[in-house]
Amino acid sequence: MPITVITGPPGAGKTTISAALARSKQRCVHLPTDHWYHWIVTGYVPPWKPQANAQHTTVIEAIAASAARYSAGGYHIVVDGIIGPWFLEHFVNALGHPPAGIDYVVLRPARQVGLARATERTGVRELTDPKPITSMYDAFADLGSFERHVVNTTHQNPAATLAVIIQGLDSRAFGLTRTLSGNS
Repeated sequence: MPITVITGPPGAGKTTISAALARSKQRCVHLPTDHWYHWIVTGYVPPWKPQANAQHTTVIEAIAASAARYSAGGYHIVVDGIIGPWFLEHFVNALGHPPAGIDYVVLRPARQVGLARATERTGVRELTDPKPITSMYDAFADLGSFERHVVNTTHQNPAATLAVIIQGLDSRAFGLTRTLSGNS
């Protein structure tokens, strides 16, 4: 079964859209990456810190292994989190044998919209500091060959964004293998 990765900077709407997409499928598992980080009881490093790289690798591999297993069990998978192109090949390699298809969707609202959404959050491990939020937004600003995976959510409500994504998934517009192989 296919795996869909929904990514983007903080405040892009990844979890809202991923949950809605998962509910639209007959058999689907939603894997929000934030949960995987929250499960780290001791030794947790805030993901926006440079020294979190080893933690990212472990979390990405754990998510990919779970996604591959659920996919092999007949479930469509929706992974939501900050899995930028810089980590994508690592994610795909950690899947082992690739599933039927991998789709990659980048939600990217205007900077001020994403920043406003992210800084209004509450929660112990929620990132609300504008500096790292802006830095992560900048990391998604110019994605080169991955620009074709971007959905601008600035002026869309969740239903409109979901409709664009479903249409793109149905047409294979977000298919990852074309981009990774350089045939975008």
